This record gives sequence, C-alpha cells and structure tokens, in this order.
Amino acid sequence: MTQPQSFDQPMNKSQTAGGALAESDAHSLSVGPNGPLVLHDVHLVETLAHFNRENIVERRPHAKGAGAFGSFTVTHDVSQYTKAAVFQPGTETKTLLRFSTVAGELGSPDTWRDVRGFALRFYTSEGNYDLVGNNTPVFFLRDPLKFPHFIRSQKRLPGNGLRDNTMQWDFWTLSPESAHQVTYLMGDRGLPKDWRHMNGYGSHTYMWVNAAGERFWVKYHFHTQQGMEFLSNEEAAKLAGEDADAHRRDLYEAIERGDFPKWTMSVQVMPYEDAKTYRFNPFDLTKTWSHEDYPLIEVGELELNKNPDNFFAQIEQAAFAPSNIVPGIGFSPDKMLLGRVFAYADAHRHRIGSNFHQLPVNQPIATEGGQERANQYMFDGQMAFYHSGTAPVYAPNSFGRPYSDWQGTPAESWEADGDLVRAAYTLHAEDDDFGQAGTMVREVFDDAARDRLVDTVTGALGGVTGEVLARALEYWKSIDAGVGSRIEDKVNAR
Repeated sequence: MTQPQSFDQPMNKSQTAGGALAESDAHSLSVGPNGPLVLHDVHLVETLAHFNRENIVERRPHAKGAGAFGSFTVTHDVSQYTKAAVFQPGTETKTLLRFSTVAGELGSPDTWRDVRGFALRFYTSEGNYDLVGNNTPVFFLRDPLKFPHFIRSQKRLPGNGLRDNTMQWDFWTLSPESAHQVTYLMGDRGLPKDWRHMNGYGSHTYMWVNAAGERFWVKYHFHTQQGMEFLSNEEAAKLAGEDADAHRRDLYEAIERGDFPKWTMSVQVMPYEDAKTYRFNPFDLTKTWSHEDYPLIEVGELELNKNPDNFFAQIEQAAFAPSNIVPGIGFSPDKMLLGRVFAYADAHRHRIGSNFHQLPVNQPIATEGGQERANQYMFDGQMAFYHSGTAPVYAPNSFGRPYSDWQGTPAESWEADGDLVRAAYTLHAEDDDFGQAGTMVREVFDDAARDRLVDTVTGALGGVTGEVLARALEYWKSIDAGVGSRIEDKVNAR
C-alpha cells in the first residue's frame, strides 16, 4: 500500500468552495492510480458541477459584444432643458459602454452586416441612468409586439438551424416600416470599420424636465471624434474568417495603448407642444427629426479609458435597462421605448437572476442620504447578497425605515386620453414608411455609396425567389425608383 504524501497547508494554495485548502487541481481521488474515481472527492464534484453551470443565458438580441469603462464630461450648459445632475455644467460621471451586434450569437463574427448596439450607463449621483441605443438613429419597428417576430426572422430557420435571406426579406417586406432602418443597414453604415469609428444614438425620443418644471422632447446623438469609417463587403468577409473578434480586439488594444476613443454628445430638443403638430410623428422610432427643424445642441464628451478587469463579471453580467432613469429625464409615448422599459429589466431577471441589480457592475454609486446601498423594498430571491437585517420589509411602517408616499403628477409625464385600442400611430402630415429612406438614398448617399448599396442589396437577396423576391424589388422601388430598378436589373442578370 502506497504511503500518503504529507499535505502542507501554505496559504498560496487554491481552495474549495467551502474555503478549505484544495489538495489538488490536477489529480482526482481514485482507488489506486488506475482505479475508479470516488463520489466523495468533493473538489472534483464541485469543480465539474460548477463548470456545468458556468455560462449564463445568452442575450437573445445583442448577444455578441464587448465594452469598456470611461467618463462623460459636460462641456456646455443645457440646464435650461433638464435638471438631471448628470447633465449640469462641468459634471463628470463614470460610464460603462457596451457595443454589440443585434442578430449574432455569442460566437458570431463582429463584422457581419448588422445594426450595432450602443448601450451606455451613466453612474450618476442620483442613480444609474441607462441609455440603451444603437449606431443608427432609427429602428426596424414602431410597435414592441412585433419585436420577438423581428428577432426570430433575423436568427435561424427552425428546421435546419441556418440563417436565411428569404426569412429576413419576408419579414422586412411585410413590415414596410422597416425601410428606413434597412436602408441604413444595407448602406455603408451597416459595416462600421470598428466600434471606435461609428456614431451612437439614443434612437428613442425621451423627455427632459428643467428645474422650473418645463418639459421638452429630446433625441441623443454621439458623434465619433475618430471619424466615421466603414468596411467593404469584401473586407468584412475576410475579417470574419481571420478574426471573428476584430472589433472587440480593436477596442481593447486601443485603450491599452492609451488611444482613448471619444464621442461628442449632442441632443435635439423639441418644445413640448411641437410634438402634437410636427410633420412626422416624433415618437415613431422609424423616423428622424430634421436637423434643420431641431439643430444639434452640444452637451459634452464621452471618453472610454479603462478596459474591464474581468469580462464576464463586468460586461457579460452588465444589465443595461431603459427603465433606469433619474430625475429630470423621463420616457415618451414611443411605444417601442415603453415596451423596452419592461422587457430589458425582465430579460436580466431571467438571464442573470432576480438580484442582478446587486452585482457590482450594476450597483448605483450613490444613494439618498449617503447610504452605502439603495433603500429599496425588494427582498430575498435567488442569490440575495445584500440584506436589510431586521428592518421592516413593508411600507408604510412605524419603525423608522424610510418609504415614499408622495402623490401628484410626476414632472416627467405627459397627458393622454382616449379609448383603449389596438391601432397604429395616428399619421402626421408627412408620415409614410418609405419617404425618409428615400431621402437618405438621394440626399445622404453619394453616387459611389448608391453603387455599393445596389451591390449589397443584390447580394443580400441571394437565394430569395418567388413572391418574397417580387416584394423585395417593389420595396426598393418604393424607397427610390432608380435604385430599385438597378437592383432589379442586377438580380435578373444573375
């Protein structure tokens, strides 16, 4: 019988989950060197059991991404529009920004043609403010009930598990409100060179309220100070094969070498009453506001200057949610925004757990009264780390635990009346599905960009036939007759 070796206990050895020193991370406990393993090898069982549970649920959209920490500094006075502390003159706020693709899974290439997520958290003195947007100022839809259907159409077929052009174009052409965003996607902006060389947008319309209680509608713009740069279809395909993590690598390495990317934040501000009669519905996520009507007002500068210490803990577990707002900032009647206010936080409850807000990356940095943690009435649940001891778990109470019981009309609100209906937005004077997309093709794109658009759409229609192809060609003719005819000619010539 082999004599057991002595087991020293220096503190530089690894430990079991229970805190005891682990005998070995390389050799399982067995009956002799060639015999069976034993169930009471606690360290082996714990190691394998935890490994089986190492992944958390993948985000359904925006699964593939990365990000970094930084700061936002207010450089211009916009206090006439909002009382939010984060946007007061000279304020500097810690931030976290996550970039992503919408349709790709965790292992998909960064350089697929897709909309890019631009999810920004401000760790403000009044709580977390999350601005969860994209690299485009519009989106494919204006009603959240269609969102799950849209995402499924961009993912994979249920039968063979493959992505499919016909499925995508079937949904898009049966949802003509998608035309503006599809035009962005099929144009140069659908393939940014990297995250540092693309813009970001809040996309939705939000409300700002100033100290006097005056209300305004706003849209957020983040213009890259690095300049906008794009990949060609050929460059993107080559990179996808050579380095699926090209954008993640570019951001990390730029910050490591001290080349900190920056964006200039501006807003468009619409007087509250203008929304009722503006020529486009200002709450329709498929529309933009004319910069001639509502010029950009500069607010400040966003800089990314610190990579995460641990990707999983600080990026994968980051739980951005449009429901995180602060005083002086409110929602709008944008139906997509109102749907996301529920859906995002609920996705994190499913993906991470009911106490996702207790994770360090998701905690606010300051609370009322200088408390270390927020005084909130949410208790217990899976993985509750913080607790309130013996303090009352209900409100109102007679034992000194603060609670809120204010009544009145919140400053960040709007009026509404009418019957409960299931209906599309009421059309404003110039509302239609194809108009702004056509303006982009004719007035934003130059001849070379239009040529690339024709080539890209023709390629994206590969494998699409029959009724769906016919609708797709009419879809593009509705956006712009000339470009649509050129696409049709190239498709027919294949």
